[in-house]
Amino acid sequence: MKTSVASRPVKARRLESAQASLSFLPQPFAADLNILHPGSRRAIEDQAFPFEALSDIAEMESWRKEIYRPLSHIHKWWAQRLGTVFRAICIAAFAPPGTNILESIHARIRIPGVTIFDPFMGSGTTIVEALKLGARAIGRDINPVAYFMVRNALARHDRPAILRCFREIKRDVSATLKRFYQTTLESGETAEVLYYFWVKTVACPQCKSLVDLFPSFIFAQHAYPKRNPEAQAVCPACGAINATHIEAVNVACHGCRGVFNPQSGPAKGVKAECPACAETFPIAGTVRDSGNVPTHRMYAKLALMPDGGKAYLRVTPQDIELYSDAERQLARRDHAYPVVAIAPGYNTNQAIGYNYRHWHEMFNARQLLALSILGERIAAIPDPVVRDLFVCLFSGTLEFNNMFASYKGEGTGAVRHMFAHHILKPERTPLEANLWGTPKSSGSFSTLFESRIARALDYAEDPFELQLVKQAGRNVGRKLFGLSEPLGYDVAEDIRAFKTGTRVYLSCGASSETDIPAGTVDAVITDPPFFDNVHYSQLADFFYVWQRHILRANNLPENYSTRSEDEVQHSDAVTFTERLQAVWRECSRVLKNDGLLVFTYHHSRAEGWECILKALMDTGFFIVAAHPIKSEMSVAMPKWQAKEPINLDTILVCRKRIDTQLACPHPTPLPLVEEIGRHQIRRLQSSGRSLSRNDVRVIVMAQTVRRLTQSASSDVALAEFARLNGTVEAIIASLYHMAHSDRSISASPSRTDN
Repeated sequence: MKTSVASRPVKARRLESAQASLSFLPQPFAADLNILHPGSRRAIEDQAFPFEALSDIAEMESWRKEIYRPLSHIHKWWAQRLGTVFRAICIAAFAPPGTNILESIHARIRIPGVTIFDPFMGSGTTIVEALKLGARAIGRDINPVAYFMVRNALARHDRPAILRCFREIKRDVSATLKRFYQTTLESGETAEVLYYFWVKTVACPQCKSLVDLFPSFIFAQHAYPKRNPEAQAVCPACGAINATHIEAVNVACHGCRGVFNPQSGPAKGVKAECPACAETFPIAGTVRDSGNVPTHRMYAKLALMPDGGKAYLRVTPQDIELYSDAERQLARRDHAYPVVAIAPGYNTNQAIGYNYRHWHEMFNARQLLALSILGERIAAIPDPVVRDLFVCLFSGTLEFNNMFASYKGEGTGAVRHMFAHHILKPERTPLEANLWGTPKSSGSFSTLFESRIARALDYAEDPFELQLVKQAGRNVGRKLFGLSEPLGYDVAEDIRAFKTGTRVYLSCGASSETDIPAGTVDAVITDPPFFDNVHYSQLADFFYVWQRHILRANNLPENYSTRSEDEVQHSDAVTFTERLQAVWRECSRVLKNDGLLVFTYHHSRAEGWECILKALMDTGFFIVAAHPIKSEMSVAMPKWQAKEPINLDTILVCRKRIDTQLACPHPTPLPLVEEIGRHQIRRLQSSGRSLSRNDVRVIVMAQTVRRLTQSASSDVALAEFARLNGTVEAIIASLYHMAHSDRSISASPSRTDN
């Protein structure tokens, strides 16, 4: 019998997962880091900062973020940075020059007596890493979903009470929910359904026949089709499910004996062809002209058979009647779900273009019924700390249980969540998962309890770090326990409580104005929003309306939203710069004069770097060091789809311009910028990292902007930035050519003052 993660004692979990690795723990070079005297140089300002080795560890972490940093991943957030990187930043921001940072991240380091502030808290990466090191931490985010997520992650949790609550929820609602995911087999036996397969339908504008928007009739394949080429295709004539080869072009249906090409469905790009009259029509325009949310047709299911195997089966009349029963039951429930409008925006307009006007329209009736029953039970939990944690879990479940989710295939987590594209992209062949779930389900409430909540509780009790070790000639990850403090706090909700000695203070609001006393923060460490079109608040509203619905237990105002006029993230450069300036100005106020502002950033356009340059200079900061580092998750869909993906951030280390005589007579000696860029590229390549043109751009632009922040004034810096644009582009082209030439790349040191 399989034992759940949540039920195993911490010591047993450590022994089974990492006992052998404990012998590799390095001895700490110091119990505490001595805080340096004002103005002292820090290790993070050194050119020897080991960004290439840290990037290798971060790369490993990025593929299994929910395994290696589970406390920061109990809920969806976007562009989450990597814990390894921010642990290194926190240590290096206080360690003296010459400190071995790579050794330090695997040592029992503490930085007591310091306060670290993150004004763009997001998923809480900085806060978690700071607390693990013994620091005090202040986190603030303008988005209430981010705040709710981090507050739940860091709260003091009673594991037995949480496990008991889960068992009680299971006792009270699981049987009711699971009844709606059962099917009767031809043998008369009952089986659980893991997933139902649906297809969007649209009426042909010519003959009014309903057209299934299948891009192809292959609806299921293995996540690794080269190794496992078997696929499943639905017959367009009779609906039978046929096993076939992933590349087959002719399938003889076992149901009707007809032959069809599984590769060619009615939906062909942005248009569709009606099988009945051969009319070709635009899909989005036809849906929009209908004035209604698209309809769907259920056509297949994946059943968990009595013998433990799985089978793809066609939908039966009994399956359709079961769904109809869910529709009837939903209609009888009052206030079953939040009725809140979707506001227009870059990230929501695509859904609105398909006539989705309210958030609840992204779910089918069975999903809404199951969510209503589950949400009502969670709202009844008497302990507010336990209740909020389960609301967080419920909110995460929404991500995988809606009609914008799709099927990834077997061999991996089967459900592709709705935010894979960073926009609300209507899915033509959505997947409906078993919402309560089974041990063989993906993305369900019960499995997410194990993979997110239980795993996060384990990590909070006994945090670990990731170390790379060679095994059979390749890097593998090893967990190192015993380096950090356990996590779990009474979170301060105002500065007065924080002043009494509470370790962590979290708040929700604009970071351009805080209640933090002036000159009390030792370091600001953060990852600010980018100047671009992705507005997290537009996406976070999907979660927020449900969170408030459960916690308030009634319907919400039509315009309920997390959007704010004070959001820094913006597609207009002037607006973005002004709002970022307001936050940096507040950071300057609360930061000690010898404190550091350290943040990660990347951008593919010069305009994005110009915004950073102006925001820093106008608020009295200059950059003292810039280090390239592994960026966000390697599995992000936008990264896979980009022609020149950005795999690197740059760590920008800033100080206050206390000395007005700082200005360099020649702030941008481009030969030096090129030399430093070449050196950093060679270091990254020495660890086997391949760089895109945009990665090279990040390195060069960071060094250019670094030099320009040492100009006499913002006007001088911006004028120089514009004048040098062509030359900088030439340097980028030259270094990119060098990086991809056949010549041997050496990591030998070259002159640099980074």
